[in-house]
Amino acid sequence: MIKAEDIEVDLFIEAIYRKYGHDFRGYSKAHMKRRILNRVHLAQYPSIPALMHDVLRSQELFEQVQADFSINVTEMYRDPPFFQFLREEIVPLLKTYPKVKVWHAGCSSGEEVYSMAILLKEEGLYDRVQIYATDFNEAVLQRAKEGIFPLDAVKEYTANYQRSGGLSTFSDYYTAGYDSVIMDQSIKQNIVFAQHNLVTDGVFGQMHVIICRNVLIYFTKPLQDQVFHLFDESLRVGGYLCLGTKETLHGSSVMDQYLAVEDTLKIYRKTMSP
Repeated sequence: MIKAEDIEVDLFIEAIYRKYGHDFRGYSKAHMKRRILNRVHLAQYPSIPALMHDVLRSQELFEQVQADFSINVTEMYRDPPFFQFLREEIVPLLKTYPKVKVWHAGCSSGEEVYSMAILLKEEGLYDRVQIYATDFNEAVLQRAKEGIFPLDAVKEYTANYQRSGGLSTFSDYYTAGYDSVIMDQSIKQNIVFAQHNLVTDGVFGQMHVIICRNVLIYFTKPLQDQVFHLFDESLRVGGYLCLGTKETLHGSSVMDQYLAVEDTLKIYRKTMSP
């Protein structure tokens, strides 16, 4: 028998879609339930329907709930072996192109975007690259644009940078002040931050690399496949699709167009058009 609370979660998600047009129906129900119940607890509502009543009448409250649904777990050079593989195996191939386009989908607050920018700068490729960093959450996207990160995280970021094969000193790329660091302007100059919803928005065309790591684990299988088609339409033949270590292209309807070049790190190369 379905629990009443699970029905309330479904109704809550459907109500948001019908009222605001934001579609979370393909997100993992377990993830959505956790986030909704957390907001009920934080805002001291007696129940999910009570929260839904106010969300449908308050744009401000809806935006808080929308932010709750966003996945914002990230860090500089997250999974150092991934960035080391990019540096050693993929960047040499990217250097053969006169211009390179990279899409960071679901970029959150931007740590991995800046990690990629630093890597490309160290490899002498940054001047030929345009990076598109997108997320549906406008608040975290604004933080990504600012490029300001907590000083107490820098020790871990520096260790990740070194383990990923960094060629310089990580402190060369930021200015420290009080309890924060701000990324250097030279790292920001070729990054375009834009709002984009993987569930409802369209194609970013002819990318050489698409990076979407640790976002799709919160989607149902049908929604994952929908997003894989979006990526496939946005990626040029010979381009690379990079997923999180708990995500996979295997079993998707586009897998036969890809080669797993590093299955542990979930890096795939597009070998043919649909």
